[in-house]
Amino acid sequence: MTATGIPADMTYIRLHGHGGPEVLEPDRMPVPSPAAGEVLVRVAAAGVNRPDVEQRRGNYPPPPGASDVPGLEIAGIIVAVGEGVARTRVGEAVCALVHSGGYAEYCLASDPLALPVPKGFSMVQAAAVPETFFTVWTNVFDRGGLKPGETLLVHGGSSGIGTTAIQLAKAFGSRVAVTVGNGLKADACLKLGADRAINYNTEDFVAEVKEFTDGRGPNLILDMVGGSYIARNIRCAAQDGRIVQIGFLESPKVEVNFAPLMVKRLTYTGSTLRPRSVTEKAAIARALSDKVWPLLEAGTVGPVIHTVLPLAEAAEAHRLMEESRHIGKIMLETEP
Repeated sequence: MTATGIPADMTYIRLHGHGGPEVLEPDRMPVPSPAAGEVLVRVAAAGVNRPDVEQRRGNYPPPPGASDVPGLEIAGIIVAVGEGVARTRVGEAVCALVHSGGYAEYCLASDPLALPVPKGFSMVQAAAVPETFFTVWTNVFDRGGLKPGETLLVHGGSSGIGTTAIQLAKAFGSRVAVTVGNGLKADACLKLGADRAINYNTEDFVAEVKEFTDGRGPNLILDMVGGSYIARNIRCAAQDGRIVQIGFLESPKVEVNFAPLMVKRLTYTGSTLRPRSVTEKAAIARALSDKVWPLLEAGTVGPVIHTVLPLAEAAEAHRLMEESRHIGKIMLETEP
């Protein structure tokens, strides 16, 4: 089924090679058609995420066969469905995790990864959910196994991932410490429910989180920094603790003494979301629908929006992200 009025072509953000934000420029291309199991969404808003920046730099290519248009999360209205799609229908408002293609007026999404816009949410709010909530759920709760009463340490607490992790961990009964770069970000994290905010520019997070946990250390560490943090994470983690690596703002190559890994019986793991199969992501989507969507609709948790820019200003959105002054999500809007 297809809605009427779908244009032949659309505005999208093209990558003119790899490099700085200036390589992102608006352009025109044909509107794609959904294949079997896919839906076509008229995009109202899209999220900007660190993986988009890495793709722009040439460090994080889309999966084979996927569009090279950036953008991993969208919200909008379904305007066409491919063969075999029975779960969603034309006219439904959805937010979706996508392989790529979000920086455009129309975007394809796998049907199992298109979830209903939470009740009471604007399109911008809905588009800010998929990438961070999928990432936090699979890494903090599935891989990290965070339990009620345990302590989670989140590096980059004021990021989209960090603000999501704080809220979900608190909603499920855990204590949360975060690292941040300044007092403004610390205050924002504390208002979201974090129990301790550590300024990494003025405080040693290893000593501070040890004091916060009465010497035990955090049970789970969610790290997107890597580099110099790797050895320090191992040093401060609790006995039988878990460390989940989801990014490298610093180098992924370091020299580390792994003896404490054995002595403390630590688990060091990590993951990327984008290359995983639709089947794997669909399992995460079902868990979110069951356990998190009620929290979103009740207002218990929700995305933190730093700013919203027009789609044509994607380059400015990337500049803002690279300055790291934002708190929460940077969003693009096609339908203001």
